[in-house]
Parts: sequence; C-alpha cells; structure tokens
Amino acid sequence: MRTQRVAKTPNLPQTRSELQNWIHQNLRLASGEESTLLEAFDAVFTRHERLWQESKHEAIQALSAGFAEKMARVTTELQAKDATTSSISTYFEQLVADLTDKSYRDPKTKLMNFARFTDQLESFLALEQRGRWCAVGLVDITQFKWYNDQLGHAVGDRIILRVAQLLREQVRSEDLLAQERPQRQVRELHARFGGDEFCFLIPDLAEDQMAYAIGERFREAVARYDWSIEDPRLAAKPVGVDVGVVCLKLGAVSERRIMARQIADALIRRADELMYEAKGQAADHIHFMRARLIDGNLVDDSVQ
Repeated sequence: MRTQRVAKTPNLPQTRSELQNWIHQNLRLASGEESTLLEAFDAVFTRHERLWQESKHEAIQALSAGFAEKMARVTTELQAKDATTSSISTYFEQLVADLTDKSYRDPKTKLMNFARFTDQLESFLALEQRGRWCAVGLVDITQFKWYNDQLGHAVGDRIILRVAQLLREQVRSEDLLAQERPQRQVRELHARFGGDEFCFLIPDLAEDQMAYAIGERFREAVARYDWSIEDPRLAAKPVGVDVGVVCLKLGAVSERRIMARQIADALIRRADELMYEAKGQAADHIHFMRARLIDGNLVDDSVQ
C-alpha cells in the first residue's frame, strides 16, 4: 500500500521538530515564507492537540477535515517547488484516508459502519446547542432471509445496496441544514447497522413530525422502486422495509453532555424496538415515538 511505502522512507519527518528541520534543509525557502509555512503547521498541530483533549471524537473529525484543508493549501502554494514537497502532502493525505475510508466505512455499502455512527450520534448529543429536535431511525428489510434463501445471496446483496442508495437519497442532511446554516458542514447521517439493517440520524428538526415525514418518504421510495431492475423475480415479491423512528426534544446541552453515550444507546435501542414492532404487525407505515429526557432517561412524550 502507498501508506506503507511512505512510512518506510527514511528521510520523511516523524515529529514536529523533524518537520521544521526538514523544511529548512530541503525547501530552501526565504525566511518569511519558511516562517509562514511553519506557522501553518504549528496552527494545525496546536488545534489538533487541543481538540484531542476536549473530545476524542471531535478530534478525529478535526483531523479529517482540518488536515485535508491545510494540506490542500500547502500543495497549491508549493506545487512549483521541487518534487520533494509533494511527499509532505502525500504523507498527511494518506493519514487522513486511513482515518476515514478504511476505519469508518462498511465495505459493501460504503455507508458509515455502526461503531462510527454511534460515535457521531454521541458527539452530536454532547455538543449540539442550537437544535430543537433530532431523530434516530432503524431500518430492516422485510423478510430479507426469504430473498437470500429463495433467490440467492447475489440478489440479497443487490437488495442491500439498493436500499442503502435509497436511504442516502431520501434521508438527506441538506434538506434540514441548508436553509438556516448555508456555511455549516453537512454531516453524513446514514450507517449500516449490520446484516440487512440500517440506521440514520436526522439533526436539527423544527418539529417532531418532520422526522416521520422524512422517514415515510424513504419507506415509500422503497415501495415504489421497480425491483425487477435488480432481478426479474422480484416483480412478484417487491422489497419493503420496516422502520422505527424516535424523535427527541433536545433541550439544554448541559443536560445531555455527561450522559451522551447512554442517551445515544437508549435512542438506538428504542428505535430498534419500534422497528420490530412494525415488523411484527406487518405494518405499512413507520412506528414512531416522540421522546424527551428526564434526569438523563428517555421518556415517551407522545401523549400531550
């Protein structure tokens, strides 16, 4: 792999001090340019260290976003220099790639894996201060075992991939964030829970019924899709999904920060229960619950 070859090159810097010496000895920049470059690297390292102390999850996000942005600027500014400059960019770009694509993605669907989704949800609950409602949903492909057993695993894989694509298309973060916060970075909201199950987060809702409407849009998209495109035999038995959604009134961040992990687990567990209730009743609609927090506990608030 490219990352392994770069790591074995003896002249690449491994520490901040070595990086400063390397720039001084190899790039031969003017004093002012060298100081500017070093200040840019120092700013990245300082910010990275501070964020790791505040939150391991936010630090990883800062590393992925901050390093990529900084190194893109460095590459642009120094691309006219000799070829050794590009090794710095390659070194950090490969580090970012390792922390994202390889560590956090389900290899089949390319969605986030469940561990990463849980970390993202915990971070959101601990840090989000401006939201009103958020929602967590669990999705299961109806009678997926039948498709696997009767039509084969290849068809089962195509069904999983298509449901993942429909989930990405119908539960979209830009629907919710673009109007009020045009400059805010869009979160990735979808993950593969495991097997034929998926999960999603809908942040910053103005009202709880928006979560139901978005989830229903996804469920209907699966029901309307021409499944014979994936396999002609699916025309006789189209694919459907069972969906459970919990919509949480966020309240003050101070009430969530300390117990963010427990709240995240409770939201996922309750959405999973709702999904299986829908499955047990052969429901053609979403099972939905509105909730709020009381002393850190998730309480059903559906009855006003």
